[in-house]
Parts: sequence; structure tokens; C-alpha cells
Amino acid sequence: MDNSTKNTKTKKFDLSSGVFSVLASLICIVIGLLVGLIILYCINAEQALDGFGRIVKGGFYLMPKGLGSVLAQTAPLIMTGLSVAFAFKTGLFNIGASGQYTLGALGALYFALVLHAPWWLCLIAAMLFGAFWGAIPGLFKAYFNVNEVITAIMFNWIGLYAVNEIIYKGTFGDMYDMKTTKTYTVRSVSESSVIPDLGLNSLFNTKSTTIAIFIAVVIAIIVYIVINKTTFGYELKACGYNKDAAKYAGINDRKNIVLSMTIAGALSGIGAGLYYLSGVAEWNPQVSTSLPAMGFNGIPVALLALSNPIGVIFAALFVSHITVGGGYLPTKYFQPEIADVIIAVIIYLCAFVMLFKGFVVKAISGKREKNKRPAEQTDASNNGKGAAQ
Repeated sequence: MDNSTKNTKTKKFDLSSGVFSVLASLICIVIGLLVGLIILYCINAEQALDGFGRIVKGGFYLMPKGLGSVLAQTAPLIMTGLSVAFAFKTGLFNIGASGQYTLGALGALYFALVLHAPWWLCLIAAMLFGAFWGAIPGLFKAYFNVNEVITAIMFNWIGLYAVNEIIYKGTFGDMYDMKTTKTYTVRSVSESSVIPDLGLNSLFNTKSTTIAIFIAVVIAIIVYIVINKTTFGYELKACGYNKDAAKYAGINDRKNIVLSMTIAGALSGIGAGLYYLSGVAEWNPQVSTSLPAMGFNGIPVALLALSNPIGVIFAALFVSHITVGGGYLPTKYFQPEIADVIIAVIIYLCAFVMLFKGFVVKAISGKREKNKRPAEQTDASNNGKGAAQ
């Protein structure tokens, strides 16, 4: 067998493996939606189908505003999903995306509300603040062998309370007041700090649909290229597969661990910048006492995408689609958190993606074998007849 034939077979195998992975993820989504339908029936059987239809339609239920809302929420979710997925590729679990996201919000808001900097500079500030907060668990992991999950969880809360202290009693002055819950919008304080929309707000009849979604997609493509097409990405993945073997091969495992968490933190920070600088929401004193859900939602996005940066784009779109659809549920009968229940079920099932993938592979391989045997028998009988003649 020549090399060209081997390469062709390898490409076919890789393609089939990717298709099987997509099919396995789709199985998780379908089962999650069915569980959501059952829950809706248990709550209110008469309104269950209507509520389920609203969740499935998502942003398409209320056009064009709903679709604009989906795109606005997808941009930061892509970034937090990339943050978790990037760390996964190097064998690390970045559960600290929420803390890094919070520090990114601080950087973006400080440069916007206090310094009145242009939006691109605010994004860079958000990236640097998030990178700094992500590097700390990386340093603890690399040099003290402290589990990054423990460190990241602790720094989530440290970051949240530190940011609240800085915003409410520090350099932001009287822009935020916990007693009156006064909130200043970025648009009203510094128009130049708002990410441009290039007509998208008019198209979708919203105030928060900006070019953030395109920025997030471009960054996802860059991350994909870095991980799969560069020496740096190869070294990171090598450390993730087997740190000891990578070290034996001459790869600096400590440096790569720190860099991985730093980059993951930077991605989360950019997500916060895209969120607050687009005006999707403002930093509200009433809700800032809990960790941002956007950071934790990056985990199911990364799991659903199997840590593939391109897959993260579509997984984030799906999660945002379901979340927006949950917001359209009639509150008289259902709570919008049902959408979170569906997502949670999908997350749980993602742990069995490899099992589902195995079932799909066996099912398709079994069909191929059945189709192949009659063809082989026909060829054998034809050869036998030819030999007899």
C-alpha cells in the first residue's frame, strides 16, 4: 500500500471521527430537549407544547429582536467557552472563568467609565485584567502543584468581592451606589467606549447587537489555528496528553501551564468586554453579589463542542438560542429557568459523549459490514465461475 492510499484512509478516518462526534453531541441535545418537554408536561400539560415550542424556536420566536438578542449573548459565551476549551486542550480545568470574566469587566468598565477610552482599548484592558487573574492559578499549578480547580474556585470569589470593593468604594467614585442601586450606562458616559454596531441595531431592532459577534468568531478561528497548526499549540496539547512525556521530550511544562491559564483568562476577560461594552447589560449593584453565570455557561459550551474552537461557536449559539427561548416562556405557567434545566441535562449527558460516539460508530460499522458481505460473496462467486470456465 503506497503512502497516498494511507493518507487518504487517514483523512477518511478523521472525517468520520468528526462526524461521529457531531452525531454524539446531537444525541445529547435531543435527549436534553425531551427531558425539558417532560418537565413542562409535569408542570402544566395544557401549555407544555406551547412552552416547548417557544424554547425550541428561541430567538426566532420574536423576530427580528429575538435573533439580535441571541447574537448579542452568543459573543461573550463564545469567549468563555473558548477559555474553558483552551484549558481543556492542555489538560487543565478552568473553572475560574467567572472570576476572570469579572476582572475583565472591571478592566473594561474602568477604561470606559473613568478614562473614557475608545472601545478597542477597553477590550485590551479587559483582556489584560482577565489574563492576570488566569495566570495566578496557573502559577500555583506549575510551581506548587496546587490543583487548579481549587485555586480557581477561591479566586472566583476573591475577584468578585475585590471588584465590588473597587467599584463601589474605590476609583469609580459615585458612579455606582449600593444604597440607591444607581447604575450608569456605558453609552451615556462614554459613547466612544461602546463597540460599534455598523447598522446591526437597526437591522434587529435592538440596542446591544454590535460587531462583538464577528470579533468573537474571528478569535475562535485564531484559537483553532494556534492549537492545531502551530508548534506552540502542539506543545500545549502534548502537555495535556502526558505532561511527563512532554517534559522528557524537552517541552517546558511549567511555562506551558502558566501560558495556558493566562490565555484562558484573557479569553474570558475579552468576553466580559464584549458583553458590557455592547450594552447587553450593565454592572448592576443588585445582582453583582453573585458570580456571573456567563463564566460557568462556558463549561457546557466547551463540553458540547468537545473542546473544538470551531465547535464552540455553534455550541454557544445553541445555548444562547435555548436561553433566549426560555425567556419567552409565559411566566403565568412556567419559569424561564427551565431552559437552564435543559442545558444542565445536556451538560450531564456530555460526560457520556464518548459512550454515545461508540454506539454511533458500532451502528454505522455494523451496517457497513452487512452491506459489504453480500458484495464480497457476489465477487467470490463470480471469481469461482471464471476459474471454472
